[in-house]
Amino acid sequence: METKNYDLISVIEDSMKGFSKGQKLIANFIINRYDKAAFMTAAKLGDEVGVSESTVVRFANEIGYDGYPQLQKELRKLIKSKLTSIQRMEVSSDRIKDSNILKSVLLSDMDKIKITLEEIDSKIFDNIVESILNAKKIYILGVRSSAPLASFLGFYFNLIFNNVRLVHTTSVSEMFEQIIYASKGDVMIGISFPRYSLRTINAMKYAKKQGSKVIAITDSNDSPLAENSDLALTARSDMASFVDSLVAPFSVVNALILAIAMRRKDYVYDVFENLEKIWCEYGVYEKNDKNL
Repeated sequence: METKNYDLISVIEDSMKGFSKGQKLIANFIINRYDKAAFMTAAKLGDEVGVSESTVVRFANEIGYDGYPQLQKELRKLIKSKLTSIQRMEVSSDRIKDSNILKSVLLSDMDKIKITLEEIDSKIFDNIVESILNAKKIYILGVRSSAPLASFLGFYFNLIFNNVRLVHTTSVSEMFEQIIYASKGDVMIGISFPRYSLRTINAMKYAKKQGSKVIAITDSNDSPLAENSDLALTARSDMASFVDSLVAPFSVVNALILAIAMRRKDYVYDVFENLEKIWCEYGVYEKNDKNL
C-alpha cells in the first residue's frame, strides 16, 4: 500500500464516484467520523452504517488495502495527528472504562514499550550515538508535551558534554535566535509526537539547511519529523484522553543517555565525583543516615 496515512481521506473522497451504495455509506462514515471508525471492528462498522461485514472488508480492498485491519491501522495513524483534545476525550471514553483506568493505562504503556523494542532499529540507534559523540554543538528542541523529554535529555547531556544547548521557546522568533548559529558539524535533536509541533519541524528544516545533522525522536518513520531528519529514532506513543502517553519515548531517551555515558565512562565518572563533593558541600541533597 503506497498511500500515506495523511492522504487517506482524500483517497476515499476521490474514489467516491466508483463506490457501490453500501461502500458510499462506509466512506461517508469514515470521512465524518474517522476518530470513531478507527476503533471499530469490521462487523461493528458494518452494523453502524447498515451494511454487512464482508462489504466493509471489500471496501478496504477497493481503496488499496490488503484487508480491514490494515485500513484500521492507517486510520489510527491518522487520528493521532488530526484529533483535537475534545475528540481525544470522546475516543478515550469508549476505550477506557472509569473502573479500570489505572490498569488500562499501565497495560497500554507496557504494550507500547514492547512494540517499540520489537520495531526499533539498533543500527540507527548506534549511528545516532556516534553522531552525537562527534558533534561540535548539540541542540535539543521539544515543545509542548515533548518539552519534558527534551528537558530530561538536556539535563543529562549537560553533565556529559559541555556543548549542549536546550532550546527554550516562548515564541518562534526566540527559537530561531537560539539556533541561528547552527552549522555543519552540529547536531539538532528534534522531539515531537502527535500532534506534531510545527515549530519543531521548522527548526529542524532550518538546521538541516544550515548543514547540521538533524536527528528526530518521534513515533514513526512516516511522521513529518522523520521526513525532515537525517536519522530518526522511533518509539511508540499513544493518547490517553487529552494526555499524551510518552512512556516508551522516555525509555528510548533513557537508553540514549546511558549508551553515550558508557562511551564516555571515565569522563562521566570524574564529573560525578566532583558533583558529589559539591552536592555534599552545599547541601544539595538531604542526608539520610540509613543510606550512607
